[in-house]
Amino acid sequence: MNTVYDFQVTMTNGEQKSLQDYKGQPLIIVNTASKCGFTPQFGGLQELYRKYKDQGLVILGFPSDQFNNQEYDNIEETTQFCQINYGVTFPIFAKIDVNGKHEDALFTFLKEQQKGLLSSKIKWNFTKFLVDREGNVVKRYGPTTPPSKIEEDLIPLL
Repeated sequence: MNTVYDFQVTMTNGEQKSLQDYKGQPLIIVNTASKCGFTPQFGGLQELYRKYKDQGLVILGFPSDQFNNQEYDNIEETTQFCQINYGVTFPIFAKIDVNGKHEDALFTFLKEQQKGLLSSKIKWNFTKFLVDREGNVVKRYGPTTPPSKIEEDLIPLL
């Protein structure tokens, strides 16, 4: 696998979606959780999406329950929570593992491309990856980095 466009992901209805569908668009890929201290970042992510979607930006949210079980069991509850509380209109996908034996292949790739501080392992919810229009992972942001801090790196990719 050479770019994020080489991967397929599972949508909330269980169907597969090729990331090839986003070819030529800058992406922010983020592991999310609905009951986390960083959950308000949904608002900042939605603001970036609203501001730059017409220039091609797509944000892809991947709920994960790996950190203190901070995600709903039912994916419909997750998507409703995001829409009602933060007005999320960017794509949210099926719940996945981002670390360990059953981690999603996309996140294995993301972590190989941009290692974190001390290790490649994702340490918590709302780790964000910025991807250029060619599908290359150009930067990784920790959970404490607010979405607004990504804007400076995103603008040159639009």
